[in-house]
Amino acid sequence: MPIKEMFIENYCPISADKISFTRQQASDFAKQVADDFNPLHNIDAKRFCVPGDLLFSIIIAKSGLHQKMTFNFSGMVNDNVHLTFPQQIDTNFDIKDEKDKTCLSVNVSGERTHNPTLINALTKAYVDFSGHTFPDILVKLMAENKVMINPARPMVMYQSMSIDLHTLAAESVTLQLAKTSLSIEGKRGNAWLEFDLLSNGKVIGHGKKHMLLSGLRAYDQEVIDTMVEQYHASKADYQA
Repeated sequence: MPIKEMFIENYCPISADKISFTRQQASDFAKQVADDFNPLHNIDAKRFCVPGDLLFSIIIAKSGLHQKMTFNFSGMVNDNVHLTFPQQIDTNFDIKDEKDKTCLSVNVSGERTHNPTLINALTKAYVDFSGHTFPDILVKLMAENKVMINPARPMVMYQSMSIDLHTLAAESVTLQLAKTSLSIEGKRGNAWLEFDLLSNGKVIGHGKKHMLLSGLRAYDQEVIDTMVEQYHASKADYQA
C-alpha cells in the first residue's frame, strides 16, 4: 500500500528507513493532529521532545496495523535525531537512534493490515484521545487521589501503550475512555488509562495507555486552575 496514502506524511517524510523530525514538524503534529499543547512540544522549548504519538503513528503507517501491538517508550526523542523504522515487524523491533540507543520497543502479534482507511481512522482517533490526556483526564485523576504534578516542572512521561483488536475488518474507529487509575509511590505515580475501540457503535477492541507522573505533591485546586488556564491560553494564542 503506497505510503503516500497515509496522512502522517503531511508531518514528516516516512518513505526512508531512517527518519528525523524538525521541531516544526513535531510541534505541528502535536498541535494540529493531537490538539496537544504540552509545552515540551513548543518549538522554543529547552527540553523539547517529539510526541510519542507521532512515533506510534509512523510505525503503523510504515509497518502496518497488527491486531495486538505494544509500544514501550525508553526515553525522550529530540529533533534532528535519526531513528530507524522497519518496513515490517513480525514479532518485535527496537526503534534506535544513530548511537544505537533504543528509544521505543514494539511488540506485535496477530493478523496485519495496511489498509490506509483503517490505519488513518485509528491513528486520528487514538492521537486525539491521547492528546487530551491533560487536562481532560489527568486533572480529575489527580484530584481524586489528592496529588498533583509540579507546576514549575510538569513532568508527565509516556511509558507505554497497547491495543488489542478483535478484528481488522473495519473502516471507521472511535475511542471511548473505559477506566482510569493512579498508583502512587512517594513522589512518583503511575497513571493507567484504559479505553475501548469502537466501529459503528460496536466494540472492536481495547487499549491501555501508561504514563509516569513525577514530582508529585499535595493537591492544590488554585494551582491546578492556574495550570489549566495557562494551557488553554497557549492553545488560544496558537489558534489566534
